[in-house]
Order: sequence, then C-alpha cells, then structure tokens
Amino acid sequence: MKQYIAAADIGTSGCKSILINEDGAVVSSATDEYPLYSPKPGWNEQDPEDWWRGVCLSMRKAIRSSGVNPEAIKVLSLSGQMHGLVALDKSKRVIRRAFLWNDQRCAKQCSDAVKSLGGLDNLLEYTNNNLLTGYQGGKILWLREVEPENFEAMDKALLPKDYIRYRLTGEYATDASDASGVGFFDVKNRTWSFELLKKLGLTAELFPRVMESDEVTGAVSAAAAEVTGIPKGTPVVGGGGDSVIQTTGMGLIREGVLGITLGTGGIVAMGMSQYLHNRSGTLQFFCNNGKELYHVMGVMLAAGGSYQWYRNTLCQSEREEAKQKNIDPYELLDGAAGASPPGSNRLIYLPYLSGERCPYADPNLRGAFIGLNQTHNKGDITRSVMEGVSYGIKQIGESILRLKPMNMEKIIVSGGGSRSDLWMHILSDLFQLPAYTVSGAKEGGAYGACLVGGVGIGLWKDLNDACSNIKVETETLPNPENKGIYDEMYGIYNDMVPALKSQFDRLAGQSAERSGL
Repeated sequence: MKQYIAAADIGTSGCKSILINEDGAVVSSATDEYPLYSPKPGWNEQDPEDWWRGVCLSMRKAIRSSGVNPEAIKVLSLSGQMHGLVALDKSKRVIRRAFLWNDQRCAKQCSDAVKSLGGLDNLLEYTNNNLLTGYQGGKILWLREVEPENFEAMDKALLPKDYIRYRLTGEYATDASDASGVGFFDVKNRTWSFELLKKLGLTAELFPRVMESDEVTGAVSAAAAEVTGIPKGTPVVGGGGDSVIQTTGMGLIREGVLGITLGTGGIVAMGMSQYLHNRSGTLQFFCNNGKELYHVMGVMLAAGGSYQWYRNTLCQSEREEAKQKNIDPYELLDGAAGASPPGSNRLIYLPYLSGERCPYADPNLRGAFIGLNQTHNKGDITRSVMEGVSYGIKQIGESILRLKPMNMEKIIVSGGGSRSDLWMHILSDLFQLPAYTVSGAKEGGAYGACLVGGVGIGLWKDLNDACSNIKVETETLPNPENKGIYDEMYGIYNDMVPALKSQFDRLAGQSAERSGL
C-alpha cells in the first residue's frame, strides 16, 4: 500500500490541509477560511477555536477529495503563522483571543525590555534577534502590563500551530524554527534562553518543550481522529513556522539561492549551513527545519498586501470589468502595468502601509507615491507598486549578503505574486538573476511540512533527499538592458526613508527617539 503524508497549515486567512504521496506530488488540497478581528488600529486577533474548526474541516475535505484510504496516511505535520500568542490557563482553556504576528500593540513593552537588558547588542547575545513587535515575547510582556489578570491566569504560552498540536495530541511542544520567533529563544543552542527569561521575570515552565521539525511530538488522539479523519495513533512531527518551512518547500536549505515569498507580507530568505552572528539585528536568524541548519530572512509587512490594497482601494473600475469578463482583476492591472516601461516613468512607491519590519524595524513608516506628475497614467502607478515592493525585497537581499558575502545563483519565488509574469520579470531584471517557480511552493508551508514529515518517518533520509522531489515549473531570465534604469531607481528608493524619516514620525504622532530608528 502506498504511503501518504498529511499536513495542516494554520494561516492568517484560513487553514490549508494537503496530502502528498511518496513521490512528493500533491494529491489533494483543501482550505477553510476564518475571520480576523481588529478591535483597534494595529491590533489583530483570532479565535483559536476557529483554527481548530478550520483544521478539522479542511483535513476532512482533503482526505475525501483525494480518495486515499485514511489508513495509508502515515504521518501528520504542521505549519502555521508564526509569533502569535495563545494563552492557556491551568484547565487548558483559552483565556482570550490570540494575538497575531501582525499585531503591533506591544511596541512599548518591546522597547522597555531591550532597554532593561542594556540595549540591542546585549539582547543579541541571548537570542541573535531583535525583539520585534510581531514576536510572541512582546505580546506576553504586554499581557503582563496591560491585562495582569489574564497574565496571572496563563499557564502555557503556545504558538498557533502548537495549539493545534495540543488539540491533536494533548501534548505541549514546539519546533526550533517556530520557537526562534518568540523572542526568548537561544537560536545558537536551539533551546530557550533561560537566563534571558530570568532577567525578564518569566518562568521557563510557561513555554512548551522544543523539538526538531522532523521529530515525533505525539500521536493523534481518538477524539481528534474522529473530527479530523486522520487515524488514531498517527504520529505528529514538529513541523515548522510558516515563514521558515515554506522556504523549505521551495528547496531553500543551503546558501546561494535567495527565496522570495510574495504573500500578504513578503519573506526574503536563504538557508544557512552554519550559525552566524546577526550583527545589526536587522534580519531574523532562525533555526531551520533540519538539525544544525539555519535560516536567515527579512520580512516586509505589505508586499502582496500592497498590491491587494491598491486593487481594492484605487481600482474599482478594473474590478467591475474583471467581474463582467469573469477574469482576475490582476490580469487587467498587470496588462496595464506591462505597457509602462521599467522604472514606471520615474515613479516610486513606498510599501510601508503597516510600518515596516525589515530593513527598517519601524512602525512609524508610511506608504507613499513619490515623483507623481501629470504625465503618469494608471499603468505607471500600477507598475510602481510592483517595483516598490521589489526594491524593498532587494534591500533585504543585500542585508543577507552583508551577513555572509557570496555569489547568488538564482532566486526562487512563491506566493500569489509569483503567478504574475510581469512581477517575475521585474524581480529577475532587478537582481539580474534567473527567477524560478517550483512545484509545491503554491501550497505554502503545508508542502514544506509534508517534506519534514516524510523525513520524520524515514520515507526520505534527510531534507536534501526530501527536497529532491521539488521540480522547476517556470524560468524567467533577466534582461541586461533593464539593469541601468533599475540600478538608478533602486538607488533613489534607498535614500527615501532616511530623507523622510522625521516626516513619517510626525505623521504617526511620535518622535524619532521613541520609534528607535
């Protein structure tokens, strides 16, 4: 009987469940959506019960549509949105709605914690990462300061996918990649930073045990089997945080290949075979999904989200036309943008709709179109959005190269933006590197989770072996004629934040000193 691997990816908009076979081919995929709550600007929450319902419904759909005998599913793996906080009490009940990765309310608590430790350089000695407002750690500190009754009631702090693990197995566990994004994790030694926790007045017992991504963390319980369709006793491996494990699904486990994920946020990442000191704290340096492997990345908060905002806010006529023609509005937008020349007739878009995380960790930054004049048309404006996001991506790529200088071979692109031929050409021309899309990447973190699941049960001997299943789907080659204009426009883009920083602070109603840039 053939063996199959199942994975559930707990995303921000919904849960995706997939099954793959022994050849690494996706057999079925199903998604169930759930709501997001924003009670105040910058606050983003979800109900963990909605995640669990999404896992149950999507997994049963995926199994049913595959036609696979559930008994042939030999392992279940997990991926999930990183950094969120699920607070459980001693009775194992959820105390309040979960804080999400894009929740910005804890900026003060993060800043206060870094100052109490003597500054960023001291913090990096413990974690090799800055304490970003998105991280779970800041949310715990916020809870302690602002909702002390909920903090006192909290017995366990879990990440989103690890709450699902608890519902599946009854076990408290996480994996090293997801734990890396808590803010209290010793990435070098792949364990909690117990000394840091002590300095911050937190107990290590608050956090789950840490495993590697391919290690078995428990087994599906009878109750979970009944509602998910996964057989009782099926092993559940560690899995990984989505920002890391989706790049594993793209084959990014070694240096020299730059991965770009164009989702709502943008992830620019590279696999690393050794630990490196994250000198400036600008990047995020995490454990990868294989033991002794690491992962370096920078995250943009509004990558594909910029294009989505633009479509929803300024392109009503295109949306109506697309509806009449029964096509995707992005087809119309891409067509108009493609008629605009590289450089968008010298128009620049700044993609800071939600502040920014990398290369500027600054919630005060704001989006802008700069250089508009009466000759610009809709196509120029549309193309400038795609190019502005791409310039930000290149900034992160250059930050990675400063951490470890090397020659890059190629870029691999995934996420919704990778479906745009124009965007693929923009990225290839900007980097002057071949750009590829690969099989499995469209399934996001779920596919990478399946690969580590297969390693966990011995189907593949290691991640290198697992990643050999990944196939190239499209290739986009750079046009050398576009290098000059992109080099020039990128140089102008690079100067924008330093020139406009004080104005952004004024618009945000805060001072440069408070924002900490």
